[in-house]
Amino acid sequence: MTRQDKIEILILDDEKQFTEELYEFFQNSGFEAFEANTELEARKILADHEIDLLILDVRLPGVNGLDILKDVKVRCPAMEVIIVSAHGDMDTVIKAMRLGAFDYLRKPFRHIDIQIAIERTQKYLLMQRRLKQMEERNSLISKTLEEKIDRQFIGVSPQILEVFDMVVTASKYPDANVLITGESGTGKENIARIIHYSSLRKDHIFCAVNSSAITDSLLESEFFGHKKGSFTGAITDKMGFFEVCHQGTLFLDEIADMPYNLQAKILRATEEKVITRVGETKQIRTDFRIISATNQDIERWVEEKKFRLDLLHRLNTLHIHIPALRERREDIRPLLTYFTNVYATRFNKPNIQISKEVFDVLLKYDFPGNVRELRNMTERAIILCKGNLLGINDFPVKPPKSAMAMQKDGLVNLKIQEIRTIRKALQNSKYNQKAAADLLGITRDALIRKMKKYDITVIKNDE
Repeated sequence: MTRQDKIEILILDDEKQFTEELYEFFQNSGFEAFEANTELEARKILADHEIDLLILDVRLPGVNGLDILKDVKVRCPAMEVIIVSAHGDMDTVIKAMRLGAFDYLRKPFRHIDIQIAIERTQKYLLMQRRLKQMEERNSLISKTLEEKIDRQFIGVSPQILEVFDMVVTASKYPDANVLITGESGTGKENIARIIHYSSLRKDHIFCAVNSSAITDSLLESEFFGHKKGSFTGAITDKMGFFEVCHQGTLFLDEIADMPYNLQAKILRATEEKVITRVGETKQIRTDFRIISATNQDIERWVEEKKFRLDLLHRLNTLHIHIPALRERREDIRPLLTYFTNVYATRFNKPNIQISKEVFDVLLKYDFPGNVRELRNMTERAIILCKGNLLGINDFPVKPPKSAMAMQKDGLVNLKIQEIRTIRKALQNSKYNQKAAADLLGITRDALIRKMKKYDITVIKNDE
């Protein structure tokens, strides 16, 4: 994090030991921290610095912390405030939240508790700061967004241009849910970020969640939040992803891996935009857009009863498929050139050139890791390059196997194999789609979708 990106935090508490301890923790954690033990000291710091986050004790000598909160939110409405107190008075907590406090922590608390609370607001603060610097509001990817988002979607192929057309459409409809599909490494999260930051939701949070990385026991709490004491370890009230993303975007990566028992609850929250925290009965309204992504054949997961069809319909208002890099080879050259310039600048190796042999070989390489593999490959090549010319020896690329060699090794192209199997089933069933679907062990609707996907037409002499 650069100096200008450091969040400035002010701790206002009458306990000297408390402010000193938090000050040291924040400084060591990469923040710019200030401490004050009186209202007068705090106001002087607020006058001299652009404080992003105020840690405020609700009880101070001679002054009510809520009065300070009220004044701060009037004078500096963009400043986030976390209330702390040794007294768990719920009336005070409610008043603080109504006055604009971001969170509440009861003393004593662990450093991890305050860190989690800050991380929930840190993304918001940095996003707001960078959005203020945007210079090209009419561009899909402005200068600021280029700094924020990895530019992995440089390309000239018809396929990637079609993706951008869909991104433009999705950005114009901020309430429409979007499903992004594509192999690992194609850059699904980058597309999701571009959609968000190009939409009317851009001034609010973009929260990325890996659906497979959260343990089953915490899934409901993470998405819906919980009330203090609702289960072991629930030491404070907590907002879930749906609540945090109010007016923003919730990005659900690897959506196909979401446990089946949670999918019904996700569906209801997505449809009604109403959630209930674990351990509470009060309903909370929240407005969010869901952008989801998967590298799986989600229709097959639906057929195998691993993913709810009704949830797929809800998430799939707009569908964006990102083709694999091997399916749009004309994008390899501009991407390689771009990554070379990026890493040459980063590693202070100017005037790096790329040999013709590199282009010739990489244009024939299949890139199983897609754009991510090309980026990492280029970074490694720049690091190891001894001169100013990148040669093929700087890239760990093996020549592609011929089709004959793959057959000898028992390897086949799955797409080709599936097309052949479908065509064979149609021939054996005399082109009766229901009978062919039964032979394949799938539904007739699934067969029709696959025939459309692979452009398989029912022609009796089709081999």
